[in-house]
Amino acid sequence: MSTSNAPAPAPGPAPAVVKLGGSCLDGLDGAWWDDLAELGRSRPLVLVHGWSKPLREHDARYREPSAILRDRYGNQSRWTTPEVIADIKTVSARLGAEVIDRLERRGIEAERLLGSDGLLTAGEAERWWWQGKQLVELENLVGPVGEADPTLLKGLEPGEARLVTPLARNAAGREVNTDADRAAAALAGAVGAPELVLVTDVAHLLIDGEPVREIGAEAAAAFRDKGATGGMRKKLRAAGEALERGAGRVVIGSAPVSELLAGRTGTVVKGSRGGRS
Repeated sequence: MSTSNAPAPAPGPAPAVVKLGGSCLDGLDGAWWDDLAELGRSRPLVLVHGWSKPLREHDARYREPSAILRDRYGNQSRWTTPEVIADIKTVSARLGAEVIDRLERRGIEAERLLGSDGLLTAGEAERWWWQGKQLVELENLVGPVGEADPTLLKGLEPGEARLVTPLARNAAGREVNTDADRAAAALAGAVGAPELVLVTDVAHLLIDGEPVREIGAEAAAAFRDKGATGGMRKKLRAAGEALERGAGRVVIGSAPVSELLAGRTGTVVKGSRGGRS
């Protein structure tokens, strides 16, 4: 019986992992999608989408201040019940269909996946939340991203894309809401992506009102904890987690992905030590 000494086939290019902010999707024009499809012809695409703006447009109650909870540490989270999970799935299915249509019309074979169908696990949720001036114990179906299982993403080839809705399963097997930026960071680590792109509705990270072109991981973490607010604070946390999971850099901005990857615009968060420039 003979054995073959032929070398194993070379691995294909690592996927490009891109998080699409729910607040900016309406503003991405045809040229932006043309650019993404061009990238997708040379590398597989793993896309993670947000859904906050579509959810607010779906039902007025999601625009009420009471829809957002703040925990004892000052972190904000959407108050998520089984009914909210159902609405997230409704708006995400509609949004996903639009994204897939845009990609397929440009020759990219695309499929939507729920993170809760085996892709993402979530850690233990905070149980104490402020209501008015009192901390109360509430069940909130949220949880920080734990691990990402890349099984459903293996074998992706250039010309193929997977769009992930950032829901997850907790240790009890319940479906929970989780942060899309941090989900993208976990997936970037799981598939060995060299970089993570966070597409948002702002052009750069701003510090003291000035755009930052490049910042080291330590400086980014320091600003996250002392100066960043809202969505940018979450993005910087996700950037740090992506770098810890093996990505070489994270790019944040509102331009076409090729422009962000080339460093012509946006903010690059680098894994090596260093300050902003």
